Amino acid sequence: MTAGERVPAWDDGVVTLLEEGSFELIARIAPSSNLALLAEVSSTDRTVTAVYKPQTGERPLWDFERGLHRREVAAYLLSEWLGWHLVPPTVVREDGPVGVGSVQLFIDSDPEVHYFTLYRRAPETFEELRALAVFDLVANNADRKSGHVLRGNDGRIRGIDHGLCFAADDKLRTVIWDFAGEPIPGALLSALAPLLTDVPAEVSALLEPVEVEALQARVGRLLRSGHFPADRSGRRIPWPLV
Repeated sequence: MTAGERVPAWDDGVVTLLEEGSFELIARIAPSSNLALLAEVSSTDRTVTAVYKPQTGERPLWDFERGLHRREVAAYLLSEWLGWHLVPPTVVREDGPVGVGSVQLFIDSDPEVHYFTLYRRAPETFEELRALAVFDLVANNADRKSGHVLRGNDGRIRGIDHGLCFAADDKLRTVIWDFAGEPIPGALLSALAPLLTDVPAEVSALLEPVEVEALQARVGRLLRSGHFPADRSGRRIPWPLV
């Protein structure tokens, strides 16, 4: 592998690099319930750090079929289609070092900064945090821990770990409940509205038809309500919280 110039943030060429670049595994990321590997992905003139999640390293789940990497990619594609750019570039690699899996651009960030610290100390991030909350409602994220919310060194908010998204059944579990009862910003609702009739084909291809229908139903409920929901049960939170 020829290591080139390191790229700190994504641009138009990053997706192609993740799809086609050569792999060098660096280390296992721990703790992690499923196998996650830090890697460098390189072309002849550049190198990026990425997170590789192979299907062979998935822990069996009773409520999600194998192939969580497809949901990781669907989350990225949906975020990009919405124009919210909340999920780092993520692709499927069939030729990964230990088999098919997702490859996601690694986001350099301070590990001490996560959703709880951002909400307490960084009100300038609330616009992006609200967008992430809406994204999780639409994607039916069953595992939005505080540590899955990053503030990159570029100052932007990114969400990671979307393998437990898009189930047909209602499985929402998130730590982002602080905006409950507030009106959802009109710009976010406007971006969602086309999903009622047209889910992007590249997203649908990664999900089951019943999951696509459920996504559209969730969008419809949000558009009718126009407000962030509340967790009246007190049980719609993941564990651990961070």
